Amino acid sequence: MAKYSQEEIYTATQVVRHFSDTLSKVSSGEKKRVVIVKNNRFEAILLNVKEYERMLEAVEILEKIYNKTKRP
Repeated sequence: MAKYSQEEIYTATQVVRHFSDTLSKVSSGEKKRVVIVKNNRFEAILLNVKEYERMLEAVEILEKIYNKTKRP
């Protein structure tokens, strides 16, 4: 389970009311991610494009490694 700091957690209402500011903070890298909570449940994570692409590349690399080590 991932751990999130208090500063990363926003309610859905906060994100709606301050969307432009929240998006700017994530886009600029001021915040690495924003975890969005709705009805006391983690619902989504807002990442900037560079971080998202980095994660996709990591998944592709791990899939290739897994496929090479998998027995036929």
